[in-house]
Amino acid sequence: MRFGRWYPLAEAAAQTPADEGVLQVRVAEGLVDYPAGKSAMVFYAHAPDIRAVAVALADQHTERALWCRHLDLEGERDVDLTAFHAKLLAEFVRRFGRAPSL
Repeated sequence: MRFGRWYPLAEAAAQTPADEGVLQVRVAEGLVDYPAGKSAMVFYAHAPDIRAVAVALADQHTERALWCRHLDLEGERDVDLTAFHAKLLAEFVRRFGRAPSL
C-alpha cells in the first residue's frame, strides 16, 4: 500500500478512483507555514467515494494550483482506511503543530 503519483487536482475526475480511499492534497509550488514548520500538504481526506471529494475540492478551489494523489492499495484487502487516515492526520499534527488546511 502506497500513495500513487501526483496529478493536478483539476484532473481529479479522470484520475481519482470512485472508491473508498484516502486522498492527499498539496500546493503545486512552495510551502505553507504551520506552527512547527512548513509543508506543501494542505488536506487529507478519507471517504467512501474519494473521487467525489476530490472533484468537489477542485470545484471549490479553481483559483489555486493544487495537486493530489490517492492511496493505492496494491491489491491489499481488509485495510482499515479510517485508521490509516487518522494516523496520517495525527502524524501531521505532531510534526507541524496543527492539522493541514486549505
